Amino acid sequence: MINPTLPILLVDDEQKILFSYSLMLKSSGIHNVLSLQDSREVVPFLEKQDVSIIVLDLVMPHISGIELLNQIRLEFPHIPIIVMTALNELEKAVQCMKAGASDYLVKPVEESRFLSSIQNVLEVNNLKDEITSLKRHLLSGELEHSDAFAGIITKSKKMTAIFRYIEAIAESQKPILITGETGVGKELLARSVHMVSGLKGSHVAVNVAGLDDTIFSDTLFGHRKGAYTGADKDRQGLITKASEGTLLLDEIGDLNKSSQVKILRLLEEKIYYPLGSDAPEKSDARVIACCNQEIPTLIEADKFRKDLYYRLCAHHIHLPPLRERAEDIPLLLDHFLEDASKSLKKEKPVPSCEVVALLSSYDFPGNIRELQAMVHHAVAEHKTGRLSLKGFRKFIKKDVTLQTGSLPVPSDGNNASINEIFGHFPGLKEMEDYLITEAMKSADNNQGAAAALLGISRQALNQRLKKKEKSS
Repeated sequence: MINPTLPILLVDDEQKILFSYSLMLKSSGIHNVLSLQDSREVVPFLEKQDVSIIVLDLVMPHISGIELLNQIRLEFPHIPIIVMTALNELEKAVQCMKAGASDYLVKPVEESRFLSSIQNVLEVNNLKDEITSLKRHLLSGELEHSDAFAGIITKSKKMTAIFRYIEAIAESQKPILITGETGVGKELLARSVHMVSGLKGSHVAVNVAGLDDTIFSDTLFGHRKGAYTGADKDRQGLITKASEGTLLLDEIGDLNKSSQVKILRLLEEKIYYPLGSDAPEKSDARVIACCNQEIPTLIEADKFRKDLYYRLCAHHIHLPPLRERAEDIPLLLDHFLEDASKSLKKEKPVPSCEVVALLSSYDFPGNIRELQAMVHHAVAEHKTGRLSLKGFRKFIKKDVTLQTGSLPVPSDGNNASINEIFGHFPGLKEMEDYLITEAMKSADNNQGAAAALLGISRQALNQRLKKKEKSS
């Protein structure tokens, strides 16, 4: 059951009806419920307090439900209305639906039917809100929570589009599935989702790969005293620590089928069972799952439940591999050089042009994590001078063609290409200014990364930039 951020308003002239259906909602986990017995109070109330849904009776003294329905749809069109009445008349139902009611329930309404109607209306409303939010973020072109993504070093347009999508869906309570190759930064992105969402609770990560069903259940859901030999007291699982926060299930593609059933129940019903307990516990944690495998392939091999997959990917984010965002390599190289130098207590080395070219030409099957390991190893072995290819060649076994950035030179050897760029044959000073400008653009104004592209030290680049600024 989706838990709305705004209250649900019940309107009925019978107190016992209000009490009964309030109890139904609260027992299902929705505690934010308000009720009004006098239909004359509804509109003044809505002028001061917004609500997520109105459950409205038709036959009431003073102002009838039909009159209220029309007035609310006119003055508060964003609020969905469920009509719940003893009138079992087709004509009346048609009239209400034409007037804009989201559903028509005939009393007495079974609990399952009532809760199902509330759930469906909330889901439709949430979907509308997400679409509106997505449009706003995609059209604005700016991030509202840039600080939440500060730990992700990128200038890639693909990544920026993902950040905007996250801002649009972060407040949704639906699960998120993050896919991508090993080392692309899925867990880091999940933490950004949690930061943008504004949830009060903690971000709790669990790597479920290789866990059998008992260890998985004990780790995630906890156990009761006596659940198994050695369980001498109750123990809370990590899901309790994720209360009102985010639960990250990493490597979910490796989760066994028995445990998958328990996650499915958690997503569908928001309940779980600690080991040794027959009483269900409720959870309000938002679930994010990460996977580096192709889940449709796992489904075909009968290793992953199709219904769980569709539950998880209510929102699906696929992170591109590093080879598809090569513009980030100089930035990441500079960042990891800084980190490695600090941790190894060394002076930060300046990479040669060949290093940048080699890395930009490499496929990086291990993605960002592989680049980080390469840089740390290279800095550890580095003695003096420029950072050479030697430390990287140990990792990059296969031959890679170096693709150095250069001006295009025509095959006939004349000066046409340079003349086309500058309008004339440039002097050395003009060429230097051009290369510095292009390097700074490519490095998103990061001087360390631009210096790495140019094959000079940060200090040397800084001096040239100051001279360039003075002469302009």
